[in-house]
Amino acid sequence: MGSKNKLKRFRENETFSNVIQPTRKELLQGFTLKENWHNQFKNNNPIVLELGCGKGEYTIDLARKNPTINYVGVDLKGARFWRGAKTALEENLTNVVFVRTQIELIHLLFGKNEISEIWITFPDPQIKYTRTKHRLTNPEFLKKYHHIIKPEGIIHLKTDSEFMHGYTLGLLTGEGHEIDYAHHNIYNNPHAPIEVTSTQTFYENQYLEKGKPITYIKFKLHY
Repeated sequence: MGSKNKLKRFRENETFSNVIQPTRKELLQGFTLKENWHNQFKNNNPIVLELGCGKGEYTIDLARKNPTINYVGVDLKGARFWRGAKTALEENLTNVVFVRTQIELIHLLFGKNEISEIWITFPDPQIKYTRTKHRLTNPEFLKKYHHIIKPEGIIHLKTDSEFMHGYTLGLLTGEGHEIDYAHHNIYNNPHAPIEVTSTQTFYENQYLEKGKPITYIKFKLHY
C-alpha cells in the first residue's frame, strides 16, 4: 500500500464514528470507555474482542451474524482496519467498533470481566525465542485476558502456524487452563465448530487454496 493511500485512510479513520484511537497517555490516565462500553454501543449486550483484527473481516462477519452482540476489533495498523470500519458504516452495523492501540495495553481499554469472548485470529507467531514476549498467547498476555474476560469466558485461537498452535497448547496444559477443543487441521474435521469454519479471512482463503492446514484451539483461563 502506498504512503498516499495510508495517509488517506488515516484521515478517513479520524472521521469514522466507529473508530477509536486513544493515545497511550489517555489509556494510562484512565480511558473514559473502560467499564463504560455500553455508552459507546448504547446497550448492555455482550462484548466480543478480535485481537490483531487486520482488515476486520472476522469482526465484520461475526457482527453480521450476531446483531445482539457487540464486537471490538483491536489492531495497531489503522490503514488495515480502515476497510472493516468503512464496511461497517456502509452496512449500518452499529454493533462494531475498531480500536487502534497496542494489544499489550488491552487491560487499560476494558475493565474486569467486561469482555465475554476473545478471538485471536492469525497472529504473528513470533517464532524467534527473543520474540516470546510478543506472542499473543504468552503468559503475560493470558493474565491480561483473564482480567478483562468474564469467568468461564471463551478464548479462540485460529492460526496457520503449527508452531503457535503447539506453543499455546503446551502453555495452556502446563499452566492448568481448560482446553475445550483443539485440532491441528480444522477444515479436515467434520465435527469442527461452525463459527470457526464459516468465517474466513482473505489470507485464510489463500492458505486453504495452497492446502495449508488451519489450526484451532478453544480454551478458558483458570488461575
